[in-house]
Amino acid sequence: MGASPAIVMILFVAVGCFMAYPEAVTAKHTGITRHYTFNIKLKNITRLCHTKSIDTVNRKFPGPRVITREGNRLVVKVVNHVPNNISSHWHGVRQLRSGWADGPSYITQCPIQTGHSYVYNFTITGQRGTLFWHAHISWLRATVYGPLIILPRRNESYPFVKPYKEVPILFGGGPNVSDAYTFNGLPGPLYNCSAKGKARETYLLRLINAALSELFFSIADHSLTVVEADAVYVKPFETNVLMITPGQTTNVLLRAKSTAPNVTFLMLARPYATGMGTFDNTTVAGILEYETPSSSLKNRPLLKPGLPAINATNFVANFTSKFRSLATAKFPANVPQKVDKKFFFTVGLGTKPCPKNQTCQGPTNTTKFSASMNNISFALPRIALLQSHFFSQYSKGVYTTDFPAFPLIPFNYTGTPPNNTVVNNGTKLVVIPFNTSVEVVLQDTSILGAESHPLHLHGYNFYVVGQGFGNFDPENDPPKFNLVDPVERNTVGVPSGGWLQSFFK
Repeated sequence: MGASPAIVMILFVAVGCFMAYPEAVTAKHTGITRHYTFNIKLKNITRLCHTKSIDTVNRKFPGPRVITREGNRLVVKVVNHVPNNISSHWHGVRQLRSGWADGPSYITQCPIQTGHSYVYNFTITGQRGTLFWHAHISWLRATVYGPLIILPRRNESYPFVKPYKEVPILFGGGPNVSDAYTFNGLPGPLYNCSAKGKARETYLLRLINAALSELFFSIADHSLTVVEADAVYVKPFETNVLMITPGQTTNVLLRAKSTAPNVTFLMLARPYATGMGTFDNTTVAGILEYETPSSSLKNRPLLKPGLPAINATNFVANFTSKFRSLATAKFPANVPQKVDKKFFFTVGLGTKPCPKNQTCQGPTNTTKFSASMNNISFALPRIALLQSHFFSQYSKGVYTTDFPAFPLIPFNYTGTPPNNTVVNNGTKLVVIPFNTSVEVVLQDTSILGAESHPLHLHGYNFYVVGQGFGNFDPENDPPKFNLVDPVERNTVGVPSGGWLQSFFK
C-alpha cells in the first residue's frame, strides 16, 4: 500500500482443511444472508475535462455500497466482463475459517479471468462500523472500490448519540501518476471542470481511505468526534484535523452549528509524506453548506481549514496516540496476555536493478525502489498460495517457509544507512499454528530515508500496544505498552523513523 511498490510478507495460519473452496466450512452465522452481484464492466468516465474508459463494478464509480449487519452472511458473485483479470478484497473483514474469501490474487485465490466468475461467501463476526472492498490485482483498485457498511445487530444501538444522517466519504487517488485525489469519485472545486459536492444537516461521516497515500482531512470551522476506527468502536475524542492511512476507515460525528451560518465551508484533504518517492502533492476539496434561503452558494464567503505541513510527523504521532478501545464489558479489548510467537520485521525501501531498456525513478536512473521486510521483497507466485498450502503436495517450488522472524543482519535501523541498499526477492512465508498468540515489532529503517509505511493484515485485527521513534528497545519499551485499552485495527502506519508494536491471535 502507499508508494512502496511491493507486497512483502504473507502470514499463514494453518488450521487444517478449511480453505480453498467456497464449499468449505465458514464461521457460524446467526443472521440473514445478503446476496450481491458485481459485474465488472468498462465505463467512460469524464473528470478534469478528460474522458477515459475505466474498470468499474456495475458501471458505478465509486462502486455500489454493500450494506449488512453484524452476524449476517454476505454472498457476493463477481462476474468479469473486462479484458483484465480481477479479484475483490474485503478489506478489514475478519475471515474466520473463510480465508478463501479474502480476495488477493495469487494469495488466497487465482484471479477471475475474462468471462468467468467467483463467489465470495463469508460471515461478519464481531464487527460493526465501516470497511470497504476493492480490487486486489495490479492497480485496478484505483477505480474498483466501494464502501462496506456494517450496521449493529437489530435492536442494538450505537454507543454514541444516534446521528441524524450517515454518509460515506471515500478518498480516492492512485500513486504518483494520478492527476488528483477525489471525494466520492470527484476531484472537487479546486480543479477545473469539476462538480461541487454538498453536505447538509448533521452526519455520521464514514471516512474511507481508498487512495494510495496517507491523507490529512479537515472541515473549516468544525470539530469532529472520532467514534470508530476500522469497524471497531473507540473512546470518543474531538479533533479539528484527522490523518487517515491508506486502507483505514474512521467514523466521525459532525455536529452542525446551532444556527445556520451564511457561509460555505471547505472540506480539504492532502497527503502526509516523508519519503524519497514521488507522489501526488495536491489538495482535494468538498463543500459543506447549511440550508439557508438568503443567498446562493456562489455569493457566500468561503472558509478554508488549515492543514498540517506535508511532513508533520509529530502531529501524526500525537493524533494516532489518541485512539483507545472502548474496553467495556460489551466491547472488550481482548489483548493476548501471553505470547507464543515473536517477530521483528524491519520495513523500508531498498533498491533493485532497473530492467534492461527501461527508465526507472529510483535513487539513480539504473535502479528502482523496492519495498522490503527483513530485506526480502515479495515475489508473486503463479499459483495461489492458499491453494498450494491446501494441496501441500503442490507447495514445492511455489513458496518456501523460511521467512526470517528477525533481521538476518542487525544494524542501526534509523541511523546511518548501510552502503548496500539492494534487496532480495523471494516467495517466503511464515506458517503458524491456529490460535497462536503473536507479537510483532514493525521497525522503520532509514536505508533510503525514513518514511511512514502503511501496513494491512488480511483477515485479522491486531492491537497496537506501543509505538515510538528511533530503534525499538526490547528492554525499556515493553514496560510502557498499553495492555488495557489499546486500539484494535486492521491497518496501521509504521511511524516514520520509528517502530510499532502489535499483538494478535
